[in-house]
Amino acid sequence: KDQTELPLLHVWFKSAYFQRLKALTPEENTRSQHGLFFQDGQRRVDYVLTYSNEDQKAFRREEFEGKLRDMGLELEKDEDGKIPGVYFVKIHAPWNVLCREAEFMKLKMPTKKSNSIVEKISTLISKILEPLHPHVEEHQPKNIKHLSHTFSREKQHLFDLSDKDYFFDSKTRSSIVSPSFDVFNTFYCQLTYFSTHTLTHTHAHTYNICEYLLQLLYEEWANYSVFYKYQPIGLVRKYFGEKIGLYFAWLGLYTQMLIPASLVGVIVFLYGCATVDDNIPSMEICHPRNNITMCPLCDRVCSYWKLSTACGTARASHLFDNPATVFFSIFMALWAAMFMEHWKRRQMRLNYEWDLTGFEDEEVSNNKTDHPRAEYEFKVMQKSLRKRQKSQDKVNTVYAVHENLSSLKLQKLTFQDRLPAYMTNIVMMLLMIGVTFAIVFGVILYRISTKAALHMSSSLITRNHVQLTVKTTAAIINLVVILILDEVYGAVARWLTVLEAPKTDKSFEERLIFKTFILKFVNAFSPIIYIAFFRGRLVGRPGSYLYVFDSYRMEECAHGGCLMELCIQLSITMLGKQLIQNNLFEIGIPKLKKLIRYIRSKQGAFQEEERQKKLTRYETDHFLEPFGGLTPEYMEMIIQFGFVTLFVASFPLAPLFALLNNIIEIRLDAKKFVTELRRPVAARAKDIGIWYNILRGVAKVAVIINAFVISFTSDFIPRMVYQYMYSPDGSMHGFVNHTLSYFNVSHFQDGKEPMDPSHFGYPVVICRYKDYREPPWSNTPYELSKEFWAVLAVRLAFVIVFQNVVMLMNDIVDWLIPDIPKDISLQIHKEKILLVELFMKEEQGKSYIIDSSTSADGKENCSKHNNNSKVAPPRSRRHTNSTKSF
Repeated sequence: KDQTELPLLHVWFKSAYFQRLKALTPEENTRSQHGLFFQDGQRRVDYVLTYSNEDQKAFRREEFEGKLRDMGLELEKDEDGKIPGVYFVKIHAPWNVLCREAEFMKLKMPTKKSNSIVEKISTLISKILEPLHPHVEEHQPKNIKHLSHTFSREKQHLFDLSDKDYFFDSKTRSSIVSPSFDVFNTFYCQLTYFSTHTLTHTHAHTYNICEYLLQLLYEEWANYSVFYKYQPIGLVRKYFGEKIGLYFAWLGLYTQMLIPASLVGVIVFLYGCATVDDNIPSMEICHPRNNITMCPLCDRVCSYWKLSTACGTARASHLFDNPATVFFSIFMALWAAMFMEHWKRRQMRLNYEWDLTGFEDEEVSNNKTDHPRAEYEFKVMQKSLRKRQKSQDKVNTVYAVHENLSSLKLQKLTFQDRLPAYMTNIVMMLLMIGVTFAIVFGVILYRISTKAALHMSSSLITRNHVQLTVKTTAAIINLVVILILDEVYGAVARWLTVLEAPKTDKSFEERLIFKTFILKFVNAFSPIIYIAFFRGRLVGRPGSYLYVFDSYRMEECAHGGCLMELCIQLSITMLGKQLIQNNLFEIGIPKLKKLIRYIRSKQGAFQEEERQKKLTRYETDHFLEPFGGLTPEYMEMIIQFGFVTLFVASFPLAPLFALLNNIIEIRLDAKKFVTELRRPVAARAKDIGIWYNILRGVAKVAVIINAFVISFTSDFIPRMVYQYMYSPDGSMHGFVNHTLSYFNVSHFQDGKEPMDPSHFGYPVVICRYKDYREPPWSNTPYELSKEFWAVLAVRLAFVIVFQNVVMLMNDIVDWLIPDIPKDISLQIHKEKILLVELFMKEEQGKSYIIDSSTSADGKENCSKHNNNSKVAPPRSRRHTNSTKSF
């Protein structure tokens, strides 16, 4: 019975719990509860503080615990634990404290009245989808939702308080207790205790309601064998809170939306495979009688080469560079808009089901959002001490600290105080971005030098596979660098955010997310952007090439274009990040940290089985990895969303790889939350916050980038221009020859000509290169031709038209799909009416009781007055009793 989620489910849990306890011996019963309750076995543990026995912190610890007791919380110390040097403080919130804080936090709790929900899905569809639903709802009534209202101690008669022990579940109790630490001073808490957490409940031999919820989550959620099922989002929210529940709901919807995108992407790829033999440009390149001699790809060591040797590259490029990719780019732009709209509707439905429809960010407990962070308070304290030191020669630091703690709310950090931090942030961000560009430039030099070295090889096989070798190794180097810099940039972004000292947790999180996203986005996409838009365009021409450091000639694209290399870079980077960073790191790092924490605790001498028997629940949880927030989880999915949408025109299989990764990612994250991490304090949230704005930004940028990829990276526009403007018969015959310019080899610069000019057994006079330039025999040799300017004009026109058409279609989709589902709007309106009826009914009952009591007292007084009784009538006493009863 928890905030209308899974109605009456606790009744079944409770009965199962007591039935299983009856089968236990008294000793087993005591052991099953040990660590979950105080020593009296009655008061449950709602929160745990961990500390080391340091004398210099004992005074602060006693003072802090005294303030918690003054607030009404009940504390019990455990200094006889099995972990040397680690001690625990168990905290229990009594009923009156829970009620007071629930009213202060404006928590919505279920009332006595329920509302029937209209089922929209037909019975046939329900039966078809039944195997896809997790088996967690067999024992709850269908289509019933309790009306919820903001909890108030004055209106407790509206709520069903027949079982106060389970009115507030463990998630709600921990979320109520946790903000209590901020009421006094978070800085004190973090100085005194090095770990704070709620119980995780990870052992299967404890049979309580939270344990059964966790067991269900493990079997129906954190299990790879149920990868094809929907997630039990209700249970996730019930155990971990709304914020984590929203993340997994968003991840589940994103994964579902990838299914149609993957199907269309596969169809586009198969279309390219089916039409590769009918592609006229690749047929012309691969024709055996094609004897076009191409100019060398590098100076001196590279020789002239035949265009027919690029047959494989040309055929492979057609798989990703065909007319279907334009359609797929438009489809993915609309897909992104549909995904955003679908998520808004899904989010609104969850807000209704989780009773968050009236919840706003500013309505969260002041202790949770508006209370300053510990680091901010410390900065303010330092500022206050510096001011005090200017006016006094000697100040007692201890007394100064206590005096400043009481006046922290009157102090604040100004822009002038933060100016050095802001300047450091700007300089460091620019420096990190500069490091990324420098590494990309270093990889460019590696490709140039390696290509020249491989062309000098004596092995024929090596010389024939120079392009593939250089592209693949460079992509792998980029991947390794990206993985390393991701970890470095994450630490740098956190350090810069701490340096700013934001006032609230929300401000800290948003600034950290923004910095981390900028750095990781630039890190992941800089090599890809270079290949897509810069490589092959800063080359020059034969006889007038562009050089770096006067010795490295800028690299060219293969005759099939840079799209093939862009596809290789995208696939290696995307698959590598998903397999190594998102999966192996998520599995290995928490286990490694857990092992290190276990070794440092000096418990290595214990056998694992023996240790598990001796340690209590909170001692066992001490070895788990602390919850570090959802930023890393969101970040990896946002970067993946960028891979799926930004360059999808060059890699139509990206949605398929993302889908396969996310199927594993959901269960991997679930298992990590259930078994590897300490149970986080439940946090309320009605949306995914700043991540939604980032998603919208990426989706809009994707439209522009795909327009430029189609226009400038692929050969789509040159093919269309040739077919409709220059082709004599309206076909693609002659397109390859049309795109090649002529160069007289006698115009090579001194020292740049090939060392073996007679590589083919005859001297070469004219070689060809890919560009739109005038031939050497024209009046303006090697100048840009009119065909170049025609193609450029069409390219720019396509970018403008494509961008505006797709943006307009996105706006139409946004306008057509309402943010709030119609059935949810009707249900919300219906619930308001039912709540008014409930209030009227309760008020009528209250008035009836008062009128009945007043009437009975009046009759008794009247009767005794007529009998002239000497005994005073007990009206006052009876009225008091009736009032107390009411």
